[in-house]
Amino acid sequence: MAVEQITETRTYLTFTLDEEDFAVDVSNVREVLDFTNVTKVPRTPDFMKGVINLRGSVVPVVDMRIKFGLEEAEPTVDTCIIVMEVNMEGEATVIGALSDSVKEVFQLDPSQIEPPPRIGTRLDTDFIAGMGKYNDDFIIILDINEVFSAEELILFKETLDSPAAKRSKPVKSAEGDEPGVKISSEEIHPEEEPGEAEAEEENPKEKAGKTKAKKKPKSKTAK
Repeated sequence: MAVEQITETRTYLTFTLDEEDFAVDVSNVREVLDFTNVTKVPRTPDFMKGVINLRGSVVPVVDMRIKFGLEEAEPTVDTCIIVMEVNMEGEATVIGALSDSVKEVFQLDPSQIEPPPRIGTRLDTDFIAGMGKYNDDFIIILDINEVFSAEELILFKETLDSPAAKRSKPVKSAEGDEPGVKISSEEIHPEEEPGEAEAEEENPKEKAGKTKAKKKPKSKTAK
C-alpha cells in the first residue's frame, strides 16, 4: 500500500521492536496476548517460532525481530503476541506477531503520514506504508499484507497440519483459564452501543425524560 492510498483517518495499534516504534492498521488486528510458550515446528525458518493453540485454533507465531533482520531478544514481562489477519489475493491467514511490547491505539489523519524514506531505514521499504507523525515522534506504519511472501504464507498454513501443531496445548493465563489478553478485540474495535445513533435523530420533545446511552471511550486522535 502506497501512502497515496491512505485517504482517510485510520486507527492504528503501535508496538515496539528494538526500541523502534511500529504501527499496523487495527483492521488487521484481532487481539493482543501475553507472551506464552510456543510449540516449535521442525524445519521452519528462524523467524518462525512455532505455533500456539488459541481457543482451539492453531496460530503460527512469527518473531518480528528476526523477520526484520534485528537481533533476537529474550522475552520480558512486556513481550506480547499480536494476533493479526494477513490478507493476500482475498484470502486471510491468521498469525501471531511476537513483539517487544504494545503501546497504544490512536488515529492518524492522512496529512500526518509521509512517504517512507528511500534510505536510512533498516527495513525493506516495500512493506512500509508510510511514516506517521504522532506526539512529535515518527512511527513506521507497516503494510502487514506485504510483509510476508506468498511462499511464507503457504508455509504458515502447512504448519497448521503438522504433528507439532496437533500436539500444542491450549493457551492459558497464569491462573490456568482463558488466554492472558493484554488488549481485547473490544478495546481494539470499539463500537457504538445499539440505538445510540437513532437517539441522536430524535427531536427534543421525544428525548425528554429518556436516559441517553453512554458513549464508549474513543481512540485518541493525534494532534
